[in-house]
Amino acid sequence: MSRVRYYRDLVGVLLVKELKLRYKLTVLGYAWSVLHPLAFALVYFLVINRVMRVGGVDFLSILVTMFPWQWFQNSVTASNNFFLGNCTLIKKVCFPRSTLVLAGVLNDAVHFVASIPVIVIFMLLLGTAPAWAWLIQIPLLVAIQLAFTLGLALAVGTTNLFFRDLERMTAIVTMLWFFATPVLFRTEMLVPAGLEWMLYVNPMAPLIECWRRVFLDGVLPLRLAALAAAWAALAAWAGARIYRHHEWRFAEIV
Repeated sequence: MSRVRYYRDLVGVLLVKELKLRYKLTVLGYAWSVLHPLAFALVYFLVINRVMRVGGVDFLSILVTMFPWQWFQNSVTASNNFFLGNCTLIKKVCFPRSTLVLAGVLNDAVHFVASIPVIVIFMLLLGTAPAWAWLIQIPLLVAIQLAFTLGLALAVGTTNLFFRDLERMTAIVTMLWFFATPVLFRTEMLVPAGLEWMLYVNPMAPLIECWRRVFLDGVLPLRLAALAAAWAALAAWAGARIYRHHEWRFAEIV
């Protein structure tokens, strides 16, 4: 029990450090957690609904999937420096290095949660009301995405210590991954085109579709949620295995 409390307190301290560092010397401070997604949403609203006026392009459908994707992309991209950026701490202090990754991923998770009120505001403006089922559905999806993102971030952060080209490769892979994931389009568009297999081979596809269905319909598709959870379990297992296999070399590599 004491070990769990120590791990929890350590993650809490590192998370607060990450949040303070993110808004250091800023005037508005933590208000940026809401202002940034709000500005992002306004830009998308103006471009899609007022400038492009493209038929079939649903602003709200894109908005509710863009924010969880940003959490995933930001965490995976930043994971290249979770260990390298704390090299002094790793060399001088003995502690579970995985907490650095967990704190970094939780940092982006906090900002995702802060973006949910922005989604609610635009839903109300567009005539859609939140569902009470969110109280169960959203925490469940947050837990699944946290597990998947954490596992991938552990793998990327660890591998980048030994293969520094991975940082550049991660940016390219996540960009291609974005266009292969149903963020800018609905999964219904895959079925008539014979591309429904993308829902199964793309780990983020079922999760993003779950976010869309929960926010827009208040319904969690259990089959897709189970598939997303399976991918999350696999990623968490693989990431933890890679990390544990190389952790003993961290101090001499960073």
